Amino acid sequence: MTRLTICVLLACALALPDAEIPTAVADVAGVAHAGSRPIADAVVWIDAPGAARPAPSQDAVLDQRDLKFFPRVLVVQAGTRVKFPNSDRVFHNVFSYHDGQRFDLGFYPVGASGTVAFDRAGLSRVFCRIHPQMAAYVLVVDSPHFGISDESGRFTIRSVPAGERRYRAWRPGGSILNASIDVRPGAALEVRWP
Repeated sequence: MTRLTICVLLACALALPDAEIPTAVADVAGVAHAGSRPIADAVVWIDAPGAARPAPSQDAVLDQRDLKFFPRVLVVQAGTRVKFPNSDRVFHNVFSYHDGQRFDLGFYPVGASGTVAFDRAGLSRVFCRIHPQMAAYVLVVDSPHFGISDESGRFTIRSVPAGERRYRAWRPGGSILNASIDVRPGAALEVRWP
């Protein structure tokens, strides 16, 4: 390709009002720790003001089985609907009266399911009125860039726009951490609670 061809293509792209210039993106991988030990179920999300927020392609699921919620921590983007199927052998009553989305799905039997639209960012603590030992969290974030740590504390956040970005992190029983990361290929993020 000649220099003239490149200049013409660039001029055409700049002249088109709806032309989109691709933005560099990178995956951010990291580890979450509490003190010196890696922890599971830590949620990390990266603020991306102005980023496209695609509508979730499908509902998220917080299942009920063996008198527990699965997963214990669910992270979703604002605007996501969450299904609460009863895959157990008994009736359940799913509700949340704390911060975040307030709801009460009432009592429902095996095979039934309730659905809640989580429209705004926040943390919802979810319980079952019949089985007080059942507890879970739905963390709603206002970003399409988030991840949750596995049993070894590792997480990956895919396709984050490159550059200096603010990130936040939360874990059950911990406070929300706020810091920055320079997103670029190979960038690693270590999140640590005292």
